[in-house]
Amino acid sequence: MPAESNSLSVPKADEKRFERGFKAWCDNTATNIRKRHGIAEDDPLSARLLAAKMGVTILELENVSGINPATVQHLSSQEGDEWSAVTVHTGDKQIIIVNPRHSDARQSSNIMHELAHIIRGHKPAQVYAYEAYALRDFDQLQENEANWLAGCLLLPRPALLNAGRRNESVDEVMERFEVSRSLYNYRYNISGVRRQLTYRR
Repeated sequence: MPAESNSLSVPKADEKRFERGFKAWCDNTATNIRKRHGIAEDDPLSARLLAAKMGVTILELENVSGINPATVQHLSSQEGDEWSAVTVHTGDKQIIIVNPRHSDARQSSNIMHELAHIIRGHKPAQVYAYEAYALRDFDQLQENEANWLAGCLLLPRPALLNAGRRNESVDEVMERFEVSRSLYNYRYNISGVRRQLTYRR
């Protein structure tokens, strides 16, 4: 089975579009959310638990009423594997619908990405129907911001640093934080933890 790709990476060139102080804000937000819910800064934060704390409902695709069975079958098949999750706003309620085909680690990333949009206060994407097609507007900056924040929420720098100091294996960190190897490697490098631990040794 091929290694699962990291759905939360941000191209280096796109990082330059982040507003000044955004990355520090993400680090602080990851810490402050944990404090608010009684979680240590280097402990795991479950995406599903955070959703519940935020009053956001998580639904598997097959549990969504009103969707054509053929559509459900397609979106749950290998052909529909490219979609990850979507947030639906109905009145004052927010519902995240997840792709059931993805692994638990990928679903965790997908849900945290959607929660990051909500935390950041992003404008929801609009879907426009045109004859037999559905078109969705797309804001690349918002997507990159959500990816970066979600990565910080799932694997904050203090967690990576302390895991390295304790000589935890990659597999141990992946299991404890419910993330993929590719996300671990990305955050370990992009956060500067690899460099800091190398200098320390």
